[in-house]
Amino acid sequence: MALFATCYVNRNEPQIGLDLARVFEHNGIELALAERERCCGMPKFELGDLQAVERLKDNNVPQLLAMIDRGYDIVAPVPSCVLMFKQELPLMFPGDADVARVRDHMFDPFEYLALRHKARLLRLDFARPLGKVSYHVACHLRVQNIGLKTRDVLQLIPGTVVEPIERCSGHNGTYGVKREFRDKSLKIGKPVMQRVHAGGADFYASDCPMAGHQIESGLENHPPPTHPLTLLKMAYGL
Repeated sequence: MALFATCYVNRNEPQIGLDLARVFEHNGIELALAERERCCGMPKFELGDLQAVERLKDNNVPQLLAMIDRGYDIVAPVPSCVLMFKQELPLMFPGDADVARVRDHMFDPFEYLALRHKARLLRLDFARPLGKVSYHVACHLRVQNIGLKTRDVLQLIPGTVVEPIERCSGHNGTYGVKREFRDKSLKIGKPVMQRVHAGGADFYASDCPMAGHQIESGLENHPPPTHPLTLLKMAYGL
């Protein structure tokens, strides 16, 4: 299978990108960085600025097609970016063959690692257990209908139990950063925050960095969230 070569396309969370690189390189997955991509367009899409979305699409799709032509698949460490290329852009531009081709080569990182495990190519040389993990399943990951691949991969680690929380954190894209909606945003996310607090886990995590920090903002005397890719890197002892 020529499935396991990749580049990642989001630089908003540099540490997460670095941890993705460490994990993928440990598993023998060649990495390259798309050099001139811009925002995927999800924030503009949520605000209804469809002209801006189209401009971003026109910039990004040729960059990603060039990577695909070189033999790469595409991953991004933020679920919203993956969803934009997998679902929203194909719905907006149903007759665009280039958009469809990018869609067919776009993967969530843990979806990609789960495929590697299915092919018996994922390294299982874990160096440390993670204990109990409270895992918030990001809304933009759930809507991709790929299953709980992050949970499935993390539970391959001996001595690790992952407890999923499938409920909105309240961040809701750009909604959670607007002053007039902040109180409502916290109210929406309160059930998630309460479950994390009551869970007594060793770590809490979300694939969505914004959701992770939203949960953190409603907790007292808790450390920051740890991204699932960082947890996997830790388990490998990298």
